[in-house]
Amino acid sequence: MGFFSDVKSIVFAIKITQNNKSVYSLTSDDSLLCWLEMMLLVIQLSPSRPRALLCVCVCVCVCNPELNIHNVCLLSLQVKPSDATLTQQVPEILFPWRSVVVRGDGTLRRVKRDWVIPPINVPENSRGQFPEDLNRMLRYSVTGPGADQPPTGIFIINPISGQLSVTKPLDREHISNFHLRAHAVDLNGNQVENPIDIVINVIDQNDNRPEFTHSIFNGSVPEGSKPGSFVMTVTAVDKDDPKTANGMLRYKILSQNPQSPSSNMFTINNKTGDIITVAAGLDREKVTQYTLIIQATDMEGNPTYGLSNTATTVIRITDVNDNAPEFTTETFFGEVHENRVNVIVANLTVTDKDQPHTPAWSAVYRIIAGDPTGRFSIPTDPTTNEGLLTVVKPIDYESTRAFMLTVEAENEVTLVRGIHLPRQSTATVSVRILDLNESPEFRPNPKSMRLEEGLSAGSMLTTFTAQDPDRYMRQTIKYSKMYDPANWLEINPANGQISTIAILDRESPYIKNNHYNVTFMASDNGTPPASGTGTLQIYLTDINDNAPHVFPPEVEMCERPEPNALNLTASDPDLSPNAGPFAFELANRPSDVRRNWTLHRLNGEHAQLRLRIGFLASGLYEVPITITDSGNLPMSNTSYLRVKVCQCDHHGDCVDMERIIAAGLGTGAIIAILILLVLLFVMWMKRRDKERQAKQLLIDPEDDVRDNILKYDEEGGGEEDQDYDLSQLQQPDALEPECVKVGIRRLDERPLHHDHQYPLRSAAPHPGDIGDFIHEGLKAADNDPTAPPYDSLLVFDYEGSGSTAGSLSSLHSSSSCGDQDYDYLGDWGPRFRKLADLYGGGDD
Repeated sequence: MGFFSDVKSIVFAIKITQNNKSVYSLTSDDSLLCWLEMMLLVIQLSPSRPRALLCVCVCVCVCNPELNIHNVCLLSLQVKPSDATLTQQVPEILFPWRSVVVRGDGTLRRVKRDWVIPPINVPENSRGQFPEDLNRMLRYSVTGPGADQPPTGIFIINPISGQLSVTKPLDREHISNFHLRAHAVDLNGNQVENPIDIVINVIDQNDNRPEFTHSIFNGSVPEGSKPGSFVMTVTAVDKDDPKTANGMLRYKILSQNPQSPSSNMFTINNKTGDIITVAAGLDREKVTQYTLIIQATDMEGNPTYGLSNTATTVIRITDVNDNAPEFTTETFFGEVHENRVNVIVANLTVTDKDQPHTPAWSAVYRIIAGDPTGRFSIPTDPTTNEGLLTVVKPIDYESTRAFMLTVEAENEVTLVRGIHLPRQSTATVSVRILDLNESPEFRPNPKSMRLEEGLSAGSMLTTFTAQDPDRYMRQTIKYSKMYDPANWLEINPANGQISTIAILDRESPYIKNNHYNVTFMASDNGTPPASGTGTLQIYLTDINDNAPHVFPPEVEMCERPEPNALNLTASDPDLSPNAGPFAFELANRPSDVRRNWTLHRLNGEHAQLRLRIGFLASGLYEVPITITDSGNLPMSNTSYLRVKVCQCDHHGDCVDMERIIAAGLGTGAIIAILILLVLLFVMWMKRRDKERQAKQLLIDPEDDVRDNILKYDEEGGGEEDQDYDLSQLQQPDALEPECVKVGIRRLDERPLHHDHQYPLRSAAPHPGDIGDFIHEGLKAADNDPTAPPYDSLLVFDYEGSGSTAGSLSSLHSSSSCGDQDYDYLGDWGPRFRKLADLYGGGDD
């Protein structure tokens, strides 16, 4: 007890419980007595109570000189009924103030204490109630997760005594340990010691069952696997502490379905969950899958105290190629017509016990005998796995009438070791060839020949015949022409002789690279008739049968050309040596050609035309040029070069309309544009005439004065047109009385109904302008109570009986009271004829 030498007193407390009931307790400051008593009681109680579980708790009360007390639980013992001595010791620090630490072997060691209680001052002559608590000057608290941090309120501490308590059951699977910190302060909140750490470990109990990671596990193993072959692994987890028996799992197989060929085809490693095979005889063709029920138990598989759970395991037996394909019959038969290709002759059927549509089931067919030339092939139908015997090369009935093939069937993958192809994997195929009426064949095809062009019509060229492959049929062949684009040849229907019916021309557009092709047909009289075609290729050699001509045929030149030379060449459809070099010469006629032009030969292909004079008027000129080729018996030709002379800009380009027309539009296009313009003009004139006719239907031109004024910009004859008589625009009462014709009215101006008695409008007090007269009349009308409403029938051609103006027919010139001659108005045209009739006529 040397490590307690720095304290004043130590008090030991021993408590022994049996089945959670107190059996013995002892408190003493004599440590030796406490230890002896404890050991004696344990030894005495254990044999007498074999079914009891003894729990021994040793506590120490350490007192310092200032009478502060610290409680430390040093040891907690559990004694099993079967042991006479202490067989299990579980160190547990309930309130670790770090004064004493229990090692793993159960021994104690001293560590430096954390808290040193400061001196406590007690006043003398205190008259308080005795005994008086001297520890009330300190306050204890605890912080950390589980105290004042989430989850809060699990642990609490008595602020005065420092006793730490738990308030609710703990769950190790949720939180396995708590890290708290204890604090000691005085009444003023001042820290009296540094905080210390408290670690509380939650002891695990077996309160969780094992849980498999999957409710159903799927695995596979190849059929025919040897014992000890790995299949799969099942896994279960337990939330309890895996370091204790509560979390240690053990696996076992509860059942197997089906139990064929043995009830124990598989076994499982009880610790790792690995499933392996333990028996031979896995055959997919007999059992495709097995179902196992797996159990996992904690407490190391203890069936009494351990908790269990189960899961299902499905083990699929995968296929291997342990069955070879077998033909359904030993001999197959088929037939095919000659010369047919890509035709199925026979369907070869096989059976295979392996899993369908897998490489171990799919068959591959090979012809191992009977087809040396490779005229047949056997592709596989992926759906039915049948072999399709197909002709891939034409077969001639006259050469071979039957085939006897030997066929072998294998799988896409090789058979497993130890299994060989059976006899049923080989079969024989008999193929019969059927005869057909074959087409006659031209030989050779195509047939080539070389001819010189210019061959006259009726010339015999060659004989082009065909052979009938059907040697066992006596048939007649007839010939005909199928394709002859220039229609130059004909063929004899009986013997195939070919002759010309026109001259062969190498320069014809039907000649391509000096070759001319003609196709002929040969037909037999078989049933049904058959025909074949052959091609005759004629190579035509050139002769000098075409004269050269100038090229280009048209050129342009300015009126004052700078330079005044034009480069020319010759065009000859013939080939060398019947073409160039050429000889160029100006024709002798007309005579002005040599006077205006000169022609110089540059080389055998080109010549240069020059203008002798410095100026040539615009126009189209034709210059005759004679060109001679170099053929055997040369050919000459005089062709006309069209020279367009035009005005040019500073760039030397023609700017006249003739060049534009020649360069942009042809004659036909120009004519079409002119016709279109004429049609548009005619349509516009017709539309204008229709509009005029429509206006005439509405208004007679003789009566329409407003619409007959032709010249709106005519200003008249000068000063005389300004001598107007404006007195007629004055008020009527301003005129001389003798100049007014009262009561003279035309009958057609008066309304047929009764005259309205409108009040007389007041006249102006003195003669004035017509504007004053109008304003006075408007004012009188506005103030007239008898004026009709706006929507009533108004009579505009009758001014009423009270008007001093009278009828318009009573207007006379105010300049003279005599009659005036208005006949001259008729000379002004139809627009003034109406006025002439009104004022210039007689009584009518």
